[in-house]
Amino acid sequence: MTRIETDRLVLRRFKLSDLNDFYDYAKNPNVGPNAGWDFHKSKKESLLLLKNFIESNEVWALELKENSKVIGSIGLHKDRKRENKSACMMGYVLGEDYWGKGLATEAAKAIIQYAFERMDASILSVYHYSFNERSKGVIMKCGFKFEGILRFSTVTQNGSVYDDCCYSMTREEYKNTYKEAISQ
Repeated sequence: MTRIETDRLVLRRFKLSDLNDFYDYAKNPNVGPNAGWDFHKSKKESLLLLKNFIESNEVWALELKENSKVIGSIGLHKDRKRENKSACMMGYVLGEDYWGKGLATEAAKAIIQYAFERMDASILSVYHYSFNERSKGVIMKCGFKFEGILRFSTVTQNGSVYDDCCYSMTREEYKNTYKEAISQ
């Protein structure tokens, strides 16, 4: 897993020492449900997921440079909704105290660049639930194209069924949108 730096963030592998920061945002009932998971009710619950993140090569911790606090995560995964082997899917979550500051967009743009330039993705997708307007804003700022709505496509841990609003960006669209980043 490659360490990535942006102006305000370090995207890096999670460590066990991130448990307190991870639990701090994962316990918030306004955070997890927007991303498809229930808020964490104990540090033990957070520790189990944190260990999975550490073992995987798909989820970066979002560390704020100014104080080295982990404030969220961003993942780059195989897109389970596409058979194309070079299709990737991005997902992210950010602690509520950091919403509205452009940090999710900053992290997402770094992962978009990584997906197309390092992972050789042919297409990158991202999804949000219809009620998650904040996530929609991040997606639009990053230049994704709206594909449509997959109705009744996600069943959450608590049994709720949600529509997925689907967006994507092809390699060609990336090259056209992010020309400046490529030439640097």
